Amino acid sequence: MASSFGRLFRITTWGESHGGGVGVVVDGCPPRLKLTEADIQPDLDRRRPGQSKIVSPRKESDTVQILSGTFEGKTLGTPICLWVKNEDARPEAYLEMKEKFRPSHADFTYFAKYGVRNWQGGGRASARETVGRVAAGAIARKILLERFGVEILAYVKQVQKIIADVNPDKVKFKEVESNIVRCPDQTVAAKMVRLIEKMRRAGDTVGGIVEGVVRGAPPGWGEPVFDKLEADLAKAMLSLPASKAFEIGSGFGGILLTGRQHNDLFRARNKKVFTTTNFSGGIQGGISNGQTIFFRVAFKPVATVMHTQDTVDAAFRNTTLKARGRHDPCVLPRAVPMVEAMTALVLVDHALRHKAQCG
Repeated sequence: MASSFGRLFRITTWGESHGGGVGVVVDGCPPRLKLTEADIQPDLDRRRPGQSKIVSPRKESDTVQILSGTFEGKTLGTPICLWVKNEDARPEAYLEMKEKFRPSHADFTYFAKYGVRNWQGGGRASARETVGRVAAGAIARKILLERFGVEILAYVKQVQKIIADVNPDKVKFKEVESNIVRCPDQTVAAKMVRLIEKMRRAGDTVGGIVEGVVRGAPPGWGEPVFDKLEADLAKAMLSLPASKAFEIGSGFGGILLTGRQHNDLFRARNKKVFTTTNFSGGIQGGISNGQTIFFRVAFKPVATVMHTQDTVDAAFRNTTLKARGRHDPCVLPRAVPMVEAMTALVLVDHALRHKAQCG
């Protein structure tokens, strides 16, 4: 199913950008996990629009409700249904898009595939769909931290040409959340904010890179062939709206090194294995090696710009279109919790698969 993700810990998101609401069904969550809306809401607050001057001004509280799957504050092992009401939908802002395809959006390709589309904010193609992912990811994150001691965080590494100097092994959550762009390098963060504000005033947008970090994952998670841990992470990240590239560890930069330089040498201390470097990004042969997992996701500039552009209409006639509505000048600050959520969903699925196979 196109709207489902995962094997043992499986989620299905539902809802459209300007419909009655959005949400997710989580199947495979272990029983007896303490869970209330308070465990989920903080991550949704970090994802929601209207939280700062550099994101979409759409006003949504994104208040989550647990409709099923828990009893007396604990999970039952049955499907968990989470719902978030759309409070500030304005479909009338998209009337012109009913007949015209927005450049670089999913409008044309959805129509080409299905012969019908929800033109109100892009429907399922809208980033509003990620509400369900982030809500489910909060549950996955809780399982990983409480039962496996695994910590997940992400941050903005780069906005266009502005690059932060961040050590994945040492960065802290409070440093990421200390500014509105979610970059732990405070000096660089200020420059990023100024650039995003400049783009917003110009009616334009800008892209960049979010770096994800996993600390505490034990060796052994992942599969050696088609379900390699980095392959599943790549699929998860590239399923996010506006994502365009994924690299892990040394990534594309690794081609500049020789094999001797790039190899992560093994050592042992107190009967525990570690590597002297981490060019592999914590995964070797598709399986975690116990080191910090770190990777980067590139997000394109948001496709909606406040300028007239060439396009075609539903009758395939040449025309022009000037975007309207409320949009992010840069998706990166809100993409941070999305990257964390998808990381948690991949890892909890592999954690449960490993436990089922190896005990």
